[in-house]
Amino acid sequence: MSAIQNRYEFLYLFDCENGNPNGDPDAGNSPRIDPEDMHGLVSDVAIKRRVRNYIQTAFGNTAPNAVFVEHATNLNTKIALGHEESGGMPPYDGQKKKWVTTKDKANGARAWLCTTFFDVRTFGAVMSTGPNAGQVRGPVQVAFSRSLDPILPIDASITRMAVADNEIKGANIGSAEFRAWEAKQPEDELRTMGRKALIPYGLYACKGFVSAHLAEGTGFSDEDLKHLWDALKAMWDHDRSASKGVMSCRGLYVFKHVGTDSDQSQRVRQAMLGCAPAHRLLDFSTHKRDVANAIVDVTKATDGSPRSFSDYAVTVHKDRLPAGVELIEYY
Repeated sequence: MSAIQNRYEFLYLFDCENGNPNGDPDAGNSPRIDPEDMHGLVSDVAIKRRVRNYIQTAFGNTAPNAVFVEHATNLNTKIALGHEESGGMPPYDGQKKKWVTTKDKANGARAWLCTTFFDVRTFGAVMSTGPNAGQVRGPVQVAFSRSLDPILPIDASITRMAVADNEIKGANIGSAEFRAWEAKQPEDELRTMGRKALIPYGLYACKGFVSAHLAEGTGFSDEDLKHLWDALKAMWDHDRSASKGVMSCRGLYVFKHVGTDSDQSQRVRQAMLGCAPAHRLLDFSTHKRDVANAIVDVTKATDGSPRSFSDYAVTVHKDRLPAGVELIEYY
């Protein structure tokens, strides 16, 4: 399959209802926020993780749509497999305690890894941690997502109607000993208290970029692009958990650069380079700020705090598209 021939940008709207869209481990897993204005944040890593999970579910983690960055795995295992499948492992220098990998050998392994793993072709990867296979710059890049309005993180107390006490230990301890210990405890001491962080509601905007030039280096194809859009539309339906609440795709607006020149070769060149700057396409207007010639308006339809997507109205102005750019809308 040939690499894509067009540059793309996309504006992705998703929301979270009564859940934690992206916990911050440095803040007790509380929802990420911008402390200056209290708007919510979701990291690029969180979005890419959900895309990977969807691809893994949809294709059974098999080539050419296997996933390189899996949960609880060692990336060096797959890097070594890339070398084995492209001519064998490089020699190991025991004195320097590292593999001696030539440029050609690294390129061969990298090509196999790009062919096999969807996320390497899409997001790129650092593959120099073990038997060196170099680095790949991915054609698809995603910025931090940001809520359209301030969010209010809530720290709710919860009761767990059981305990997992670890006082009983020993070589000959089994279920009978745990049951005997349990029988001696007061009933109200067989419960524990916990906490759960959430937000009542937040609508988030994510901005993404797809480079045709970087796609040439990884082989990212039109079929891969379709899989990416499918993942963004459906990935929340395959990532349900009590902690995430109800998360949903609320809009995917894809800007495709197609060019304007009557000469076909020049038009192809324009489509790859782009016909408008990314901010011209992705800057959207809200009730708080007017963006001149914004293509997408996301306005709040209520004076109070938003509590559902119906509290917003999304308007698309296709007449404001720059020449040489098409808009594809997915819902």
